[in-house]
Amino acid sequence: MTKKILVPIASGTEEMEAVTVIDMMVRAGYEVVVASAEFDGNLCVKASRGVTLTADCLLVDIADDEFDAVVLSGGVGGAEIFRDSPVLLEIVKQQMYDGRLVAAICAAPALVLQHHNLYPKAIMTCHPSFHDKIAKDKLRVKRVTYDIDHNLITSQGPGTALEFAMEIIIKLSGKAHAWSVAEPMVTLPTLHYNKLGEQ
Repeated sequence: MTKKILVPIASGTEEMEAVTVIDMMVRAGYEVVVASAEFDGNLCVKASRGVTLTADCLLVDIADDEFDAVVLSGGVGGAEIFRDSPVLLEIVKQQMYDGRLVAAICAAPALVLQHHNLYPKAIMTCHPSFHDKIAKDKLRVKRVTYDIDHNLITSQGPGTALEFAMEIIIKLSGKAHAWSVAEPMVTLPTLHYNKLGEQ
């Protein structure tokens, strides 16, 4: 059965993170829904570096759908819109309560998950500039962190987006499938998911 992934976007979303995740999920054979969290209903958003991103739909249009993963990109402006969106907050809460995967990168773990205290007992990482927003005993200074008890993946920023996306694929479909995605991309051999299919 095909996995279904929700990737919200908003004005100020970090485009490298969003596009990397979208691209990698498509390469993995998943159905990807890109949904705008804009309060004015716009599907086209100006991302953090000025790139225009276009959503498939509005968050409200898919609020009752079920997803195998909800993936929150960073970028301060975008994360702040996510933080202030009641619809997105309810989607993430439902995902969490159902035990399905939530993934957040860069500013999103701090500005969305921590701000609303959604995972008070989970370990997580985020962009180094937001480390002070996460309790010291819960912070992990790693490029990608997975909390198995809460089914939560977090990551640090644009430069970790590829590893972040691969970790999502690993958790949803296993290491062999992740390697089948990574191998034709000619990923760096030092990255932890390289040759996972041989383990």
